[in-house]
Amino acid sequence: MSAVAQAFSRAREENRAALVGYLPAGYPDLATSIRLIEAMVAAGVDVVEVGLPYSDPLMDGPVIAQAADRALSQGTTTDDVLEVAAASARTGAATVVMSYWNPIERFGLDRFADRLAAVGGSGVITPDLTPEEADAWQASTDARSLDRIFLVAPSSTPERIATVVSACSGFVYAASLMGVTGTRDSVSGDAEGLVARVRAETNLPVAVGLGVSHGDQAASIAGFADGVIVGSAFVRAVAQAPDNDAAVEAVGALAAELAAGVRRRSE
Repeated sequence: MSAVAQAFSRAREENRAALVGYLPAGYPDLATSIRLIEAMVAAGVDVVEVGLPYSDPLMDGPVIAQAADRALSQGTTTDDVLEVAAASARTGAATVVMSYWNPIERFGLDRFADRLAAVGGSGVITPDLTPEEADAWQASTDARSLDRIFLVAPSSTPERIATVVSACSGFVYAASLMGVTGTRDSVSGDAEGLVARVRAETNLPVAVGLGVSHGDQAASIAGFADGVIVGSAFVRAVAQAPDNDAAVEAVGALAAELAAGVRRRSE
């Protein structure tokens, strides 16, 4: 059983949803990005998504796009991302990399998979790679026991969901709405129905992301999903902090609030 599967299994045994937290490597700088992840995990994040900054983040809203741009402007490389993934894995949290496909392809599929597995990483989320184009990636990840995590959306047909989940391992990423990443006042009402449709096709855990920004939203999603994914809210907490120490404190406080939220259904 992979570290990702173990994280979801532990959460299920505790009658709660798993908390998945995203932060881009190298933001606001390399050393601080590691400190931020350590704070997230200490406050209750079960699975860490280490973002690989990319120059053309079509699926990301302005908060994450600006963070990625800052990381890239400071020279963050794929090697740096793997260094952050190693540090994340050392916390004991299941660690996956979130990356657009181009950087992985340029780095080399087998090389990337080898390096990620070697540092303790557990899998990769590839939001712009489709299962139909993933044969070589499936071979690379299978050979190194890495989880492949693909996305489904409210617009996904039953046939499309079946295709996507058949290529997934670890968990299925259910985007709660159509659009780019970013915090919102409420999470789309389509999310619960999407989770039900995914569960009709697979026994894998289903985690919901896009738009979650506070504990009440996390608690609501935890009522019907196996995991709650939070990204932009963490990045925004860093962006709004006056300095790096304050950013670490803010990320830890937000993680604690969200961790309490995913546990409410067990009360």
